[in-house]
Amino acid sequence: MSSFRFLHAADLHLDSPLRGLEADPSAPAELIRGATRRALGRLVDLAIDEKVAFVLIAGDIYDGDWPDYGTGLYFANQMRRLTNADIPVFTIRGNHDAANKMTRALRMPHVTIFEHAKAHTHYLEALGVAIHGQSFAEQAVTTDLSRAYPPPDKNLFNVGLLHTSAEGYAAHDRYAPCDLPRLKAHGYDYWALGHVHERQELCADPWIVFPGNLQGRHIGETGPKGASLVTVTGHRVTLVEHRVLDVLRWAHIQVPLDGVPDEAEALIRIQTHLEAALKDAEHRPLAARISLTGITPAHAALTADGLREKVLNEAHGLTNEHRLWLECVKVRTRAPQQTTGRSDTITRLLAEIESLAADPPANLLGDWPGLLLGKLGDALPADHPLHTPSSILDQARRRLEAVLTGTS
Repeated sequence: MSSFRFLHAADLHLDSPLRGLEADPSAPAELIRGATRRALGRLVDLAIDEKVAFVLIAGDIYDGDWPDYGTGLYFANQMRRLTNADIPVFTIRGNHDAANKMTRALRMPHVTIFEHAKAHTHYLEALGVAIHGQSFAEQAVTTDLSRAYPPPDKNLFNVGLLHTSAEGYAAHDRYAPCDLPRLKAHGYDYWALGHVHERQELCADPWIVFPGNLQGRHIGETGPKGASLVTVTGHRVTLVEHRVLDVLRWAHIQVPLDGVPDEAEALIRIQTHLEAALKDAEHRPLAARISLTGITPAHAALTADGLREKVLNEAHGLTNEHRLWLECVKVRTRAPQQTTGRSDTITRLLAEIESLAADPPANLLGDWPGLLLGKLGDALPADHPLHTPSSILDQARRRLEAVLTGTS
């Protein structure tokens, strides 16, 4: 019985810009910006090492309308490595690729790109495979492209290559939305999807998979990232494996501090959670956001200046500074309520302040944040409160709460 394997990747977003990094001198800007290229290199290494029959890329190779042709040349050079290993590559243009002038100007002789006029099919006759696909003609495609995909060839293994937002998945922009029951009924053996950056196995009969992106690019893209290695035996999918390929890991670390008596104990608990996140990253550099929550007497100390530096000091006992970057530390703790004669008044006042901070009027702070930003500009870190005036209100509320409740 014949057997082969292929790789399914999507959403490379090569050289995706991460704005604001220059404002934080501790940020490993070059490491982060180069991560998408290194992850692509790992994908190519994996394809060659595993001797896959072909590689599928389900759109968004690029990241918008980049003027730097070096991005396209890097991609072409990596694809040339696959050509030299006799591994064909099939791809479609996603919404970001459709917005990129470079994709139209650079020839890609090492890659088969599905055109956008209509869905069509490429055959790998030696393997008995039919790959069906269609590129985006423009960035905002709102129709269900999959409805016009060719019917399956019953004598072949059929793959649908599609850049789409599956209905019911609200985390991404609604482009070329597809209906899961309709995909299942279409008759293909494997749907290779792209666009959603979080890995999702929507169905196993037939397999309908978002592999997620190769490399997380910001704090909203946490956890292991990579591609799907698919094994086919006798024209049936027998195994789908997630292979981790990211070179830098993003993590949002939630640290509950309910009942923690003081700052020293809070820092110990933060260190414990950081240690677990570094272990999960498996020796990769870690870019982390720490969020502190809970009701604790340590609240006032945690809202004081210098917390980020104290956390970094704890972290350096776990790893060297090149393996960890703190994107920011968010304090969402609260002080215990005091049972004094003024508690009702304080409770009402704090409720009013919290309501105001949650939905502040646009002109509440006037124009002074904008004036200060105009003067200070790039000298401020990316997470400085002046960039998001609502955080100034939140910080003021927390400090006032600490004073009013006697925990400052």
